[in-house]
Amino acid sequence: MSNLFVLFNVKLRKQQPPQRENNRIGNPALNIFIRHKHTDNHLSNHLLQLCLYLGRRDFVDHVEHVDPIDGVLKIDPSALNGKKVWIQLACAFHYGREDLDVIGVSFRKDIWIKRIQMHPFEGTKPPNTPMQDALLKKVGDQGHPFTFDIPVHLPCSVSLQPAPEDAGKPCGVDYEVKAYIANEEDETDEKAVKKDTCRLIIRKIQYAPSELAAGPKTDLNKQFITADKPIHVEASMEKELYYHGDPIPIKVKVNNETSKVVKKIKISIHQITDVLLYSADKYHKCVLNEEFADQINANSTFEKEYRVTPLLANNKEKRGLSLDGKLKDEDTNLASSTILLPNMDKQIQGLVVSYKIRVTLIMGGGLLGSLTLRFSILPLSFSNDICCY
Repeated sequence: MSNLFVLFNVKLRKQQPPQRENNRIGNPALNIFIRHKHTDNHLSNHLLQLCLYLGRRDFVDHVEHVDPIDGVLKIDPSALNGKKVWIQLACAFHYGREDLDVIGVSFRKDIWIKRIQMHPFEGTKPPNTPMQDALLKKVGDQGHPFTFDIPVHLPCSVSLQPAPEDAGKPCGVDYEVKAYIANEEDETDEKAVKKDTCRLIIRKIQYAPSELAAGPKTDLNKQFITADKPIHVEASMEKELYYHGDPIPIKVKVNNETSKVVKKIKISIHQITDVLLYSADKYHKCVLNEEFADQINANSTFEKEYRVTPLLANNKEKRGLSLDGKLKDEDTNLASSTILLPNMDKQIQGLVVSYKIRVTLIMGGGLLGSLTLRFSILPLSFSNDICCY
């Protein structure tokens, strides 16, 4: 099999990490993400109790449904000593440093948790997915398939960009698949189960809906005391939704019937993040600010389309900027706009992200005024087809 990804959770011996290739769903190969956990802490013991397999770590929210999380858990029953095995999917909101939990203050809020008893198995097994059939061929007889369905009302993976000196997990929403050995289902004491636990962080990603709304449009009339006629400014966009990394066109029309001269036009894009779970914080971050030296003379008209592209690469140092959930050693982008469905509980979203464009005309005596357009940024949809070799 080509394109095999192996991520070890324990160290058996010093070795070079495997070469990582471009990780995208839809590549013509099966990407396998693995977490191993040994029977005890002795390095000489090579037997495995648990081994968690996932074919991918990005799961797409299609607005009306979310891709199921389908994986395989390898269990060695001979090493369990009569204990049981569970697997859980947890959606949690982190809003503080994990190392402060030792003083009894928790900075984590579980939004949603679901557990499945894997050994001895209880419940009804759904039919295997093609992904699970491919994984079972690799795992063998000790493989046990599992499936989680994520409710559509849960938030997508998102985090706030930390400062360079900050350490630990950033504030935000993440998803974790965890398999653990315990006597009871809710035995969550980390000191008791840490050595018998394996886990993988995954991402829930929002993708663009198939039906797109019409683009926003706004205008402004400015009347000066010393002028008989006003200046009229109009700003518009062709559509309401754009994809990460694509240029965003803004059409500006000006009818200047005054004796004043517009010196230049400024376009800025702002990200607004509402933090809802632990407080009522709101972050305003300018992710793009460009000025264009287009002069509009007195008693003249003007029309031009500007193209601007907000990128995370130009905002790496801004603390508190919202980003799409990030997996270790992988790049991410500016946070996608939050899509709120009717009757959805806004509070459990954790972070609600939106964007607006501000168009400002600058005259000799100062600012003429600003026009605001609201829009959305989402990832471009891609194929989820999987081809296994």
